[in-house]
Amino acid sequence: MTAPVSSPPASPQPGFLRLRSVSLRFALVYGTLFVCSAALFFSFIWWGTAGLLEHQVEQAITLDSRSLFNIWEESGPTGLTMVIDDRLEQDVDDNALYLLINKDRKWVAGNLSEWPHQITSDQRWFNLPVQRAFAQDTAKVRAYALPEGYRLLIGRDISGRTLLRKMLTDTLLWACLMLILLAVGGGWLIRRLFRHVIQSISRTTQAITHGDMSRRMPVQGTDDELDEIAITINEMLDRISRLMEGVRQVSNAIAHDLRTPIARARAQLEDAALHAKSEAELRAAMEQAASNLDNVTAIFEALLRIAQIESGARRSAFVQFDLVPALQDVADLYQAVAEEHGLKCVRQLPDHLPFFGDRAMFQQAVANLLDNAIKFSPPNGTVTLSAEILTTGRRSDGSSDQQLSLSVTDEGVGMNDADMARASERFFRAEQARHTPGSGLGLSLVEAIVHLHDGQLQLASNTPGLLARITVPLPDEATASSERAGDPPPPF
Repeated sequence: MTAPVSSPPASPQPGFLRLRSVSLRFALVYGTLFVCSAALFFSFIWWGTAGLLEHQVEQAITLDSRSLFNIWEESGPTGLTMVIDDRLEQDVDDNALYLLINKDRKWVAGNLSEWPHQITSDQRWFNLPVQRAFAQDTAKVRAYALPEGYRLLIGRDISGRTLLRKMLTDTLLWACLMLILLAVGGGWLIRRLFRHVIQSISRTTQAITHGDMSRRMPVQGTDDELDEIAITINEMLDRISRLMEGVRQVSNAIAHDLRTPIARARAQLEDAALHAKSEAELRAAMEQAASNLDNVTAIFEALLRIAQIESGARRSAFVQFDLVPALQDVADLYQAVAEEHGLKCVRQLPDHLPFFGDRAMFQQAVANLLDNAIKFSPPNGTVTLSAEILTTGRRSDGSSDQQLSLSVTDEGVGMNDADMARASERFFRAEQARHTPGSGLGLSLVEAIVHLHDGQLQLASNTPGLLARITVPLPDEATASSERAGDPPPPF
């Protein structure tokens, strides 16, 4: 039994035939709106022009009929006949039509020989063919009933107006045809430009999907919505690239920096197992190995804490508090450490400094900076902790735009520009710090905490020594209140 042969899949329609194409739908909508707008505009012109001509003729006949009715009331058939003859003599353009008949349907006056058979009722408008000397024209007429069985027919030749209306109609039809062609061409051009942008974005995203993280969305420089989308996507890709680079750095650092204490602990345990001559030597080796493993655990905990901070999860713990007592507590703790190293710890703090953030986290950041400053300061050196509020401008409501500036300085060996640029990378350690205890995560943690508070960490030379400065914009009371209520904070 043979299996049924499946029909080959239908080949995809060309791009210009796919109704699911966004660019085609956009072009169709544009063309339809363009044609409908043009049709509405031309209809307004046609009705405004042709309708006005029609109204003028009807108004002239109506006014003429009122005048003739007045003549009838004053002079009867004789006077009306004289007036009709007089008006026909004065009609140089030969546009006026009159016919007066009696009750026997006999001709009395006018330039028509007999009553048209098309006129079946009074007080209605009729378009009649009128035979002239050289051609047959068209006239708009209306019949009126008079006393004593008389009937009056009044009209105007509208051949010229009919010709003008036909010319106007033909012109508008040709204009509509040209506009339809323009709409089709414009729609095609818009669709082509639209597809060009979409395909450019698609090619870039496909390249990124296949691993080329250096590609970016093209920015045309037109400052339109497409440029705004491209810039936003590029910022997102830059962020992703930095995160991926951070992951690679962490992976490499873990492979190198964590392998050493683990290998050392293993070697110590193996050496103790083979060569320990007493229980005390074995216990000492085990304690040393446990200390090395504790260092590894501390590194992992620091990495997890940095990841938690960078995720923004700790922002929910932000409160309004006075930063000065918090800084004093940290300075008191490290005052004793500085004195043990023969250092002087100087504080330059205001009496009051309102701050909105995570108290414990910010204390941790300042503690790390003080710890580094003490580690790398020479004997008899000075470590300085200072903080102040700077006014950087004015907000739209007239209030001051302020930021916190917190600095920790030392008089140690400092860092060169290349090392300062990489100092906040995970596990990075400058050459002069290779033999100093630490994991290379201190400044990484500080930067993560500062970024959580929408601030910046800057390193500069103190000549001698290093200057570490934290700047954090201070929100106004309304912004702080909205964050305490759980609303997402606006960008500072």
